[in-house]
Amino acid sequence: MKRALLFFGIILSGLTFAQQTPKVLKTLFTKEALAQKITAENGDVMSIKDVFSKHKGKVIVLDLWAGWCRDCVLALPKAEELEKNNPEVHFVFFSLDRNREGFDKSLEKFNMKGKENYWFSEGWKNNFNNYIDLNWIPRYLVIDQKTKIAKYYAITPDDPEIQTTINKLLKK
Repeated sequence: MKRALLFFGIILSGLTFAQQTPKVLKTLFTKEALAQKITAENGDVMSIKDVFSKHKGKVIVLDLWAGWCRDCVLALPKAEELEKNNPEVHFVFFSLDRNREGFDKSLEKFNMKGKENYWFSEGWKNNFNNYIDLNWIPRYLVIDQKTKIAKYYAITPDDPEIQTTINKLLKK
């Protein structure tokens, strides 16, 4: 019984650590984070700044996910619901799949084609992910009309603060 409790305690502490909210909730991106290269679904390589520039003056929900991530896959229906309920918001998906083949397979398998999809060819550890203190996926950020971070840390698409932040930004 003691072993089971110890094992359960270790597992819980590991999960708690992985999902801890960062101590500093950032509101601006650094030049280095925005300069991070990312690959579009069609193979074009661009900076994250270029991606955000395509949505100038719009609210963006950024969804960081991967097809190998069970929590990400389970969150997809709620993410689709959030997207459906907010047609004026631009949804952008950054994949952390381990390779290009995995990225392409995930887009197909989870019906993500036709959405705005990008892939980090450098993997998890890169200037953007390091800057946003990425310690878990899925992860959601809300970016305001001036490319500032309005909601820094959410790990589920049904986090009520995401919708509250969108409503404030759109003055709903």
